[in-house]
Amino acid sequence: MSYLSGWRQKIIAFAGGLGAPGLFLISFLDSSVLSFPIINDFLLIELAIQHPRRMPLYALMAAAGSVLGCVLLYYLARMGGEAYFHRKAGARAQAIRHWVERNGFGGMLIAALLPPPTPFKVFVFAAGVFEAPVFGFTAAITVARLFRYFGVGYLAVRYGLDAMPYLVAHKLQVTALVIGLVAVSYGLSRWILRHRPHHDPQK
Repeated sequence: MSYLSGWRQKIIAFAGGLGAPGLFLISFLDSSVLSFPIINDFLLIELAIQHPRRMPLYALMAAAGSVLGCVLLYYLARMGGEAYFHRKAGARAQAIRHWVERNGFGGMLIAALLPPPTPFKVFVFAAGVFEAPVFGFTAAITVARLFRYFGVGYLAVRYGLDAMPYLVAHKLQVTALVIGLVAVSYGLSRWILRHRPHHDPQK
């Protein structure tokens, strides 16, 4: 962690000592106003190895913190972040806007599942700036984060300290598998909603 500034290291040390609340804090900050690259994953792995039975709690707290952080960033962007979005997105601004506006839930879900160096916060900002429906936005982030952190937690319990190297070495395969599973689930939900029977309002 030598690449992190001193105050960031202090935050990480403080959060690590708090357990589940600390994991929530780091995930919230990482998804909103600060950046702690993969630190929340490392903390989750460490805590899950120390207390395997608490892994679901740790994964849930990491997911909740990340979702709320994204929602905060979404509303900050919605209040007036278009200039910042264009500055950060650069030449990709129009493509990202088109992706967010055209694909909605599915677009945000895929963006949230893609591994680094995908500029995910730019997609979050775009969702807020261009007023993507907040329910669909939040649902997509929630599904993606639950998959991510429960997957990391499972690997930590099963493989111990080898979990993070395994994820890094197989990130494309893991991402493809998760996207495939979510795509099937999303497709089925859309089909069910499209074919559900209409109720007669007079009954």
